[in-house]
Amino acid sequence: MSESNKALVLSKIFVILFMVLLGLGAIFSPRLVARVLSMSAMASRAGAALFLTTLYIGMIPAAALLMSMYLLLRRISWGEVFVNENIIYLRFISWCFFVGGIICMASSLYYAPWLPIGIAAAFMGLVVRVVKNVIARAVALQDDADHTI
Repeated sequence: MSESNKALVLSKIFVILFMVLLGLGAIFSPRLVARVLSMSAMASRAGAALFLTTLYIGMIPAAALLMSMYLLLRRISWGEVFVNENIIYLRFISWCFFVGGIICMASSLYYAPWLPIGIAAAFMGLVVRVVKNVIARAVALQDDADHTI
């Protein structure tokens, strides 16, 4: 197995691992939130309902992001790198980061530590968007080359 294939397999394994962790997070969120509330006065003033709302709403773009990432990795493992479908996956992944960032930044209104998480998510959305633009340009160049005699 080549080094790039090993990296793709490892990446897929980690995406699946994060999917499992997200599922476990959904199951154990009430227990985790209770623990956070017991350790922080600022968190306990906000209450469990706000934390659980943030977590469960935030799990939607997280799950969509992980699924898109897995599909992107699968397509790359098939040797389809510079194709329009990958641009679509990358655009969707970036929007998932932006939505997660907005959720976290809005949640910083009741619990300030959400703010740096939201900023980091928005920054990751920007990074993925730049990568998407690079891949889109590469696809356009490949299409031009394919149509040149």
